[in-house]
Amino acid sequence: MVTTWSMTKGLTPEGQKIDMVSPNASVFSTNRSVSELAANPTSSPASPQTGNITSTKMTDETTTSARDRNVPFKSPGLYVVEYPYEYRFIINEPKKCEQQNPFLVLIVPLAPYNRAHRDIIRSSWGSEILVLGKVVKLFFLLGLQNGEGAQQLHEQLLQESREHHDLIQSDFLDCYKNLTIKTMVMLEWLTSHCSNASYAMKIDSDMFLNVPKLINMLLNASNTNYMTGLVVSGAPVLRDQRSKWYLPVAVYSPAVYPRYALGLGYVLSLDLPKKLVEASRHVKAIYIEDVYLGLCMQHLGIPPTNPPSQEYFKVFPVTYSRCAYSTLVASTTYKDSDRVRHWKDFKKPGPYC
Repeated sequence: MVTTWSMTKGLTPEGQKIDMVSPNASVFSTNRSVSELAANPTSSPASPQTGNITSTKMTDETTTSARDRNVPFKSPGLYVVEYPYEYRFIINEPKKCEQQNPFLVLIVPLAPYNRAHRDIIRSSWGSEILVLGKVVKLFFLLGLQNGEGAQQLHEQLLQESREHHDLIQSDFLDCYKNLTIKTMVMLEWLTSHCSNASYAMKIDSDMFLNVPKLINMLLNASNTNYMTGLVVSGAPVLRDQRSKWYLPVAVYSPAVYPRYALGLGYVLSLDLPKKLVEASRHVKAIYIEDVYLGLCMQHLGIPPTNPPSQEYFKVFPVTYSRCAYSTLVASTTYKDSDRVRHWKDFKKPGPYC
């Protein structure tokens, strides 16, 4: 069955709305002052650190230059983003995968201020750490934001990291248009710090995830060149300039996108991050992140794999019931749904249906 997404339904090509933050921010440096970064903007990128966090102070300096390390990089144009580039990690957990050797890594991209969603996930499906004998590890991926209370937020993130050890933050501007940067930074992190895992899943914060169903699916999946989720075929490129997802012919000339997995939740084998990062050096980085991964997969000659059932990944919310949720891997949820209560009910012993 061919799955398509509909703009009339209010979906993004990623299948979900994304938390947005201020368009201006200041850089935090793991080892150096902002002035030193500005003086040497192409110095070494993020690397494994002895600790997971470094307390830093923020600067009020701002600039519009994308190459100035005084601010997180802004997109160099309306439809492409600043990648490849040497982004740095401000908060990191470089040894967690080495220490815990997970089978599956779950990465949730979130705005820095969205502590509430992180806590909901920690209290629900993110609390799964051993499933069907397989270790599962959760991380949240953040960019930077600025504005009123930014320094206080930074201190709160440092404390949250000390408490939970599940935050990864990099020095790009955290906004909708930079989702491609966020995704590629995620792939860089997986390559550098988590290549010993078998699989990773990027999943949005307002999703329900049936972790046992996912693990069971992966136990029967390929462990190389594997990417799956809600795979889209034949999606049209939007040429209406009024559309939020407009792309001009000058940026991307084909009328349809290659096959790609919707960004609401996709799974990949851990040989792919390094390959996708390498492919990104040859593929213009458009701002629609899941489409961009599809373009990189096309460059590699590796088509995304359809899941065993088209019912596994749901782009439209499914009303909660134990029976309905037992048959799917991941689904968007209604804004007012009590996800923690649903999770606790779902985990009760007894038949689902």
